[in-house]
Amino acid sequence: MNIQQSVAELGEFALIAAISERLGNVETDTIITPNGDDAAVTLADKPVVSCLDVLVQGVHFRLDWSTAFEIGRKSVAVNLADIFAMGGDPKYFLVGLAIPAETKVQWVLELADGIKHEAELVGASVIGGDVVKADQVMITISAFGELQAAKPITRSGAKVGDVVAVAGRLGYAQAGLLMLSRGFRSPKSIVSAHRVPEPPYELAKAALAANSMIDVSDGLIADVGHLARASTVAINIESDKLEVTEELQAMASAFNGDALTWVLQGGEDHAFVATFSSALDVPPGWVIIGSVSTGEGVSLDGEEITATGWTHFS
Repeated sequence: MNIQQSVAELGEFALIAAISERLGNVETDTIITPNGDDAAVTLADKPVVSCLDVLVQGVHFRLDWSTAFEIGRKSVAVNLADIFAMGGDPKYFLVGLAIPAETKVQWVLELADGIKHEAELVGASVIGGDVVKADQVMITISAFGELQAAKPITRSGAKVGDVVAVAGRLGYAQAGLLMLSRGFRSPKSIVSAHRVPEPPYELAKAALAANSMIDVSDGLIADVGHLARASTVAINIESDKLEVTEELQAMASAFNGDALTWVLQGGEDHAFVATFSSALDVPPGWVIIGSVSTGEGVSLDGEEITATGWTHFS
């Protein structure tokens, strides 16, 4: 196989075979059928948690900004964050890949490497998928896991009197997007945050006592707003409790931006925000940033704030 040839030159079935070989077949007591059949069959001892995300070229990633390996990692990370936010433990993935016929085989195999790498960070594996021809790259991933919490940790579980806490960095993906859009490829820690989010998986696993939780994909204020609406409560965020790093401040100063705004409204960091019954229930590594009260909406330092953030079709 020549990895420099196009996928059209290699052919669909040979490409699928190459991808399957790259990903490898994982044999466990819970996977009944190996990769390559019409469907995958698995066993589960606990309730199944599932989600699906679609990543589109030009919307979620750019081929001139990110390597195939980075795009593969990102496509898995956004799904892992959703599974963990529900109190689940990710186990399996199904991958749908739409690509132009002229795409190089090497690019596809590097994408598969990135998918496998991110999945293996949490002990999960790919058990099937599909490849089709399209005008641009689109990646659809379905993730499946087992519920680890006593019950699903939903957006609607926040209670009056809860404390609000966050785990993971905020504002970095937004700053990275700004750097890349202006032609900069450094500092690496900033631009890499847009290319490959780093959800704090272990911290989410430690938060099974949370009353509600969500991963921060649309921006902190927007996603806290989702919690408030679903739970019919009011949530206040204290700005002085948020971490605005010197690195973010330096970027904001250099590009006439506002680091706090990036932290509050920047999406795609895939940190976690949750509510807990008391400060004693907040796991180590999480930072308390606010509180839940009666009412509705989101406020910042006591002042109502519109839950703005990333939305499609706007």
